[in-house]
Amino acid sequence: MTPTPSLAGYKAVSKLYNALMTGLVLALVTRKGEAAAAEFVCAHFRRQHLEKFLPGLEKLGLTGLPDAVACAQYHYFSNALGGVKTEYMPESDVKAWVRYPPPRWIWQGAAICGIPAKVNEAMLHGWHGHNGVSLGNPRLGFVCTGQTVTGAPGLEGYYFDYGREIAESERVRFAPDERAPDFDPVRAPQLDSASWPEERLKKVERAYAMEYVRSLLPTMLSLFGPEETRAHLGHAARLIGMQLYDETATLLETGDKSAENFARYLGALAAAQGEEVEISAGSSVTLRQSGWRLMQGIDVDEAGFAAWNELWVGALSVHNRRLELKTRRDGKNILWEIG
Repeated sequence: MTPTPSLAGYKAVSKLYNALMTGLVLALVTRKGEAAAAEFVCAHFRRQHLEKFLPGLEKLGLTGLPDAVACAQYHYFSNALGGVKTEYMPESDVKAWVRYPPPRWIWQGAAICGIPAKVNEAMLHGWHGHNGVSLGNPRLGFVCTGQTVTGAPGLEGYYFDYGREIAESERVRFAPDERAPDFDPVRAPQLDSASWPEERLKKVERAYAMEYVRSLLPTMLSLFGPEETRAHLGHAARLIGMQLYDETATLLETGDKSAENFARYLGALAAAQGEEVEISAGSSVTLRQSGWRLMQGIDVDEAGFAAWNELWVGALSVHNRRLELKTRRDGKNILWEIG
């Protein structure tokens, strides 16, 4: 049996990987402390920034705009495409606002109550404050005027060209007494995605969440090493697999507690990520995946792989706690046995 991608699969992958990112940060806060969690968040978003920001400006057709405007529009468009609630309010060529109203995508649900302000600020230092550096504009900074984690009705701020070279400490500045102007959706710029079919939009949302996992795995390994990655990321992944199994299994219409149905569940998630998988039955049910497109081009050792695989260990423990998931990598392939 060869599973095929589905809208339900795209949605399930988005939910799992969104929750994995949030869960990992909370796990770091509780298990290693606020400073370690902030260090991870800053490095994670800096890695994403360096990989995605300049190519994204080109792809979105924003390179001809003033830098402050281009940066704010980049966040508005890229996050909206990923299913994140975002607003954009330009004031001038040198000042443009971006705002993320609740519910916050990255700190979903009640999880936002456990995110320290310094951890949330690390995201701004990792990405927003580096935009001017990447653009070769030493005058450009980001001013944060509100954070949802501290009780403000949204994360908001503006890109500002100071007209002079700014110090590193000014790349992200906090001004809680300032407030963003109102968002006017009628005047907001539009992308062609407004007319995209549902399947294409869901695939983009899925890819947005997958990019977080592509970044978080190597970031954890580089900062904390294989043992701590396996311990902390593996812990978070198992909990997320357990906690979201019911919701994602309902989306995928998984059925009863048989090994065959869990293989179909896992196969549907893999297919939705663009993986090539094949399910076969014998003394146990086997799912073979050809390669690992999720992490293609990124060096992830066995500890990182094992930590990611805890998602499926956790999910199976809820599907049927009497079943066991045996996993091995055969060259570039992954083999799961459920029995």
